[in-house]
Amino acid sequence: MTTYVNRLGSGGPRTGALPTGTGVAVWALDTTSQVVGGHPVAEALPMLDAAERDRAERLMREGDRRRYLASHVGLRVLIGGYLGLAPAEVALVRETCPCCGGPHGRPAVAGGALQFSLSHSGDVAYFAFAGVPVGVDVEGIPSAAAVADVLHTLHPAETAELTALPEADRPAAMGRVWSRKEAYLKATGTGLALGLAEPYVATVPTPAAVPGWTLTDLPAPPGYAAALALRAPAPAAPAAREPGSV
Repeated sequence: MTTYVNRLGSGGPRTGALPTGTGVAVWALDTTSQVVGGHPVAEALPMLDAAERDRAERLMREGDRRRYLASHVGLRVLIGGYLGLAPAEVALVRETCPCCGGPHGRPAVAGGALQFSLSHSGDVAYFAFAGVPVGVDVEGIPSAAAVADVLHTLHPAETAELTALPEADRPAAMGRVWSRKEAYLKATGTGLALGLAEPYVATVPTPAAVPGWTLTDLPAPPGYAAALALRAPAPAAPAAREPGSV
């Protein structure tokens, strides 16, 4: 599956039709932008809900706070574009956690009209929208020290693949692994609660097959890796046999 990455800028986006089924739309944003989708980031707080405002106000560094606000303005602008709502009218909820049953699972649109995922790293945010559970992740390419720190927390086959690479090639391969894992874990709602060993996603340029899901690497700016996880459609039920048929 090849996925085009749209660019969200200062003007209002042309979102097009609401994604349905396994149709997916992916957008990217420069989170240093002062205006996102026609809305000044400095005036974003009244647009957000209480949970988003609380999170923004708890970020101590001004740069982190500005990036958070920009990405959530972008999220609301895009969801609003697909659903025909003003950004402030978008109602966000949390699904039930699949690990513990608590109210802190995947973020979702109230009513379930659209599935989405948001990821941000450094000065980049990615958004994905679909009619089925979807996860997106963008990651800065890790340092050699960061690769060494997490190398042995991965699937044993991934650890072996990375160890076999020249040291200079490991950060880019680790970026692929990490973004694929995070995209999948966001789509399922489990997050990092169950660790990084499963599923096996491979370090090579083509992601490994994951039953029930489609993993795709996404175009990313230099110094970043990005990936998408989309729940595959359920197999069609076998046709019912006519009475007396063999």
